[in-house]
Amino acid sequence: MLAIGTKAPDFTLMDQNGETHSLHEYAGKKVILYFYPKDNTPGCTKEACSFGDLYPQITEKGAIVLGISKDSVKSHKNFAEKYHLPFTLLSDPDHTVIEAYDVWKEKKNYGRTYMGIVRSTYLIDENGMIIKAMGNVKPAENPSQMLEALA
Repeated sequence: MLAIGTKAPDFTLMDQNGETHSLHEYAGKKVILYFYPKDNTPGCTKEACSFGDLYPQITEKGAIVLGISKDSVKSHKNFAEKYHLPFTLLSDPDHTVIEAYDVWKEKKNYGRTYMGIVRSTYLIDENGMIIKAMGNVKPAENPSQMLEALA
């Protein structure tokens, strides 16, 4: 994980609608930047839907949510439409941003070792500084933890 108190790496990625987004565009707002392994999987769906449910409260506190995975723009579009997600999903197929945020790690599952995204979330302040960093988050708990961190 990147250290609290450091400048969040800027990036430019494409969203589920084919539009580009850069972190610096959100200067003046808090950003909940969450990294997840894969669209339409149980944990990722639970986390995304929970962020969606809490999105009105998150925006009331002056923050936005950006979700990043290595899934394609098309996959993100289908995922966002299927679950009526009110926030932006960003596609990082080359995992450039995923690696910049230090969430591309060796994982083990059923005796198999592979590289993948460790479910992680950063809270970035209005000046682009990391003020909270959470790794290995639980999908059901992470959105409410981040809402609480905005208080």
